[in-house]
Order: sequence, then structure tokens, then C-alpha cells
Amino acid sequence: MKANVGSIDRVLRIIVGLVILGAGYYYQSWWGLVGLVPLLTGIFRFCPAYLPFGLSSCAKK
Repeated sequence: MKANVGSIDRVLRIIVGLVILGAGYYYQSWWGLVGLVPLLTGIFRFCPAYLPFGLSSCAKK
């Protein structure tokens, strides 16, 4: 897996993922687990949804 999530994108995904998980915990809802998607894509720096479109938010070298 080649990294396709850049640094700003990564930070935003991690923050949004944590916020969604926190809201799910606060409201005692299983929907909070949706926060795992942006959290994990931010941690692993890979987003499978970017592949079909050939997108990447990484800086060009």
C-alpha cells in the first residue's frame, strides 16, 4: 500500500475520527464506530476510496 494521504489530510482525518468516536461514546450510539474509518485511514496514511479516482493528497516529490 502506497501512502496517498498527505499530512494536513492525515491530521484532519484523525481529529474528525476522534470527534465522531467521542460523540458516539457520549450519546451511547454505535454510530460512533463510523469514526474508525477516518481515524484508521489517517493513521495508516492510505485511503482505499482514493484509488479508483487516482487521487492523492501527498506532496509530489
